[in-house]
Amino acid sequence: MTQDISASTPAAPPQEAAGGTAPDPKRRLAFAVVLIAGFMDLVDTTIVNVTVPSIQRDLHADFAQIEWVIAAYVLSFAALLILSGRLGDIFGRKRVFLIGMAGFTIASLLCGVAVNPEMLIVSRFVQGAMAGLMVTQILAILHVVFPPGERGKAVAIFGAVTGSSAVFGLALGGVVVQWNLFGWEWRPIFLVNVPVGIAALIAGALVIRESRAPQRPKLDLLGMPLALAAVALLVYPLTEGRRLGWPAWTYGMIAGALVLLAVFLAYEKRRFAKVGSALVEFGVFRSRSFSIGMAVWFLFWIAVGGFFFVWTLFLQQGLGWTPMHAGLTAATFAIGVGIGAGNAPDKLVPKFGRNVLVAGGIVNAIGFVAFSVLVAHYGHSLASWQIIPVHIVSGIGFGLIVAPTLDLLLGQVPGEQAGNASGLLNTVQQLGMALGVALTGVVFFAQVAGASGDAADEAAPALKSALSSAGVTSQDQLLADFRTCVQQRADSVDPSEVPADCRKDDPKVAGAFGGAIARADSVSYSSAFRTVLLLDAGILVIAAAGFLTLPKHSRPADAAAVSPEPTEVTA
Repeated sequence: MTQDISASTPAAPPQEAAGGTAPDPKRRLAFAVVLIAGFMDLVDTTIVNVTVPSIQRDLHADFAQIEWVIAAYVLSFAALLILSGRLGDIFGRKRVFLIGMAGFTIASLLCGVAVNPEMLIVSRFVQGAMAGLMVTQILAILHVVFPPGERGKAVAIFGAVTGSSAVFGLALGGVVVQWNLFGWEWRPIFLVNVPVGIAALIAGALVIRESRAPQRPKLDLLGMPLALAAVALLVYPLTEGRRLGWPAWTYGMIAGALVLLAVFLAYEKRRFAKVGSALVEFGVFRSRSFSIGMAVWFLFWIAVGGFFFVWTLFLQQGLGWTPMHAGLTAATFAIGVGIGAGNAPDKLVPKFGRNVLVAGGIVNAIGFVAFSVLVAHYGHSLASWQIIPVHIVSGIGFGLIVAPTLDLLLGQVPGEQAGNASGLLNTVQQLGMALGVALTGVVFFAQVAGASGDAADEAAPALKSALSSAGVTSQDQLLADFRTCVQQRADSVDPSEVPADCRKDDPKVAGAFGGAIARADSVSYSSAFRTVLLLDAGILVIAAAGFLTLPKHSRPADAAAVSPEPTEVTA
């Protein structure tokens, strides 16, 4: 997606930047660098999901280790978000961004050359932490290097491209595994970050100018561990709870996270009152629009995070598609994102304001409802060409939201609080996705288990026919084994595990079982996916209503109506 993010022309006099100086002449190059960084982060958030079988086979990993490969990135990323925003304000956003980029590149190399599951898990922890350092600086950097007249378009493009990159990660992962480049199987998904990261690191050092908060806040040595502990206590059980069967201690951790969060907030308020500096400065919450908008943003990511989680599960395990088939079909969602995001910032938002976000939520919800109708009607015979139109509709709604929302919300806080607000928005987004995955996982797999009886009934006639065609006459025990097999598969937290009742030594019986199991999976997964789609559509409608509480048009806190932002910028 390419757009001219400059509002000025060569013949016009230089537009005044936020601090009263001419706009940064390297701002477009800086924009390209941070765009690449945000893109790399979100691609790596989702790309692993479709490469799980390849990683598991190559590293001889059990399913618990594979889940940690996915969870490690999310946990460390979420834990560093609030902290990293404040670090950028204190030590300089460019410096912290480049440290994060360098660490992310090194961690990607370590992931790509991992020789065992343990090395990959540790490398993913480091990769997520470095992404947390890097990504939080991006919106603050954009807030500094672009003058108000250009900033909205830049933030909108960033939101649209990075929003669709999560979908791109699914497609890229499927293609990489299918092509098996150089015989490296899954490894190129990480190794590709190395040359890109090195190039972005060099370019960033040259074209991004340093900035920090005008009055350097003091490092909050007690607030940091409190924040990290609260986030870890919340995200860990949400990530691991389903696999572990939701033991009592997971609920205890969630309750402990809420208590620790209350302690953290009370401490931060007291610290700010005494020393005038805190890890989270509550000045951003004086803006009612920012506070409500952040809550709606959280709700939106709960819905789409849950959808992204079960989407490819349905395509691959429900419909039996290959990773490449599922990934390329999923990528058509990005076409809709491009349409919505490409038109929202310049053409729609200036005219219709917040109503664009409202329309985005409704259009996205309509796409999800239409998807559920298709699944109900076609079931296991659903084809890519039938899915693509609803993907585009859903993507348009998604693009109408992600492109303008960040700029609208950041525009409600003063420029010196850009790093703080950026960290909060990124944290809310990540926690929303984590909560969406956790809640959707509970609903989805409960529905799969609940539909297993109907799935076995629907697949049984096909199994009888296949057994008869293979000359198998004693079928009663086999049919009983099949029903048990379907139930055990539905109850299992490890989809790679093959229950004993599903394993048959006779090739004729095994072949008949394989076809019937695939048919049963399509029934149970289709039923569960329809439920999730309708649930997410309902959440999106609520989010659309929430967007109505925002200002009709963006009112940047550093616009002409208020004093210029005092963000200090150094060369």
